[in-house]
Amino acid sequence: MTTESLLTKPERAIRVAPSVLTGIGAFTAVGVYVLVSSVGLGLWTSLGPGPGMFPFAMGGVLVAMSALWLVQELRRPSEKADGIDRGVVISVVVSLVVLASVMDLLGFQLSMFLFLLYHLKLRGRRTWVASLIIALAGSVGAFYAFNYGLNVALPVSAFTPLNLIGL
Repeated sequence: MTTESLLTKPERAIRVAPSVLTGIGAFTAVGVYVLVSSVGLGLWTSLGPGPGMFPFAMGGVLVAMSALWLVQELRRPSEKADGIDRGVVISVVVSLVVLASVMDLLGFQLSMFLFLLYHLKLRGRRTWVASLIIALAGSVGAFYAFNYGLNVALPVSAFTPLNLIGL
């Protein structure tokens, strides 16, 4: 034993904030739920991957990322946050409720474009050009990826003029 080891104080035990542990537990629980429920959809068919394969993979990724998050927090706990910005939380929740309520009326492309534009330009303070490009790519790109790439129908507009132009 050296003099230095006697004079130094032992390191404090690593303490992960309870709110962080709650978040990790919630993400793990959602991942396990998705894993278990996707097995009932069927992971494989005679033609290839079944309808439960993608949710099963995403549930596995969520559980793995939760485990990595826990390891990261145990190695170096995150610093205590100053607090929650309630305005941000309220604006996100309200915008999601508005998005869900107008999706069937305006269709996926237009409602998602407006949702993304709001969050990019007004909440994120991006430039108009960047906001428009990302919102357009995100809304139209996701629509075509799901409708034609994955064969999952997303809602189209209930208004005939919008529906006629492909929205």
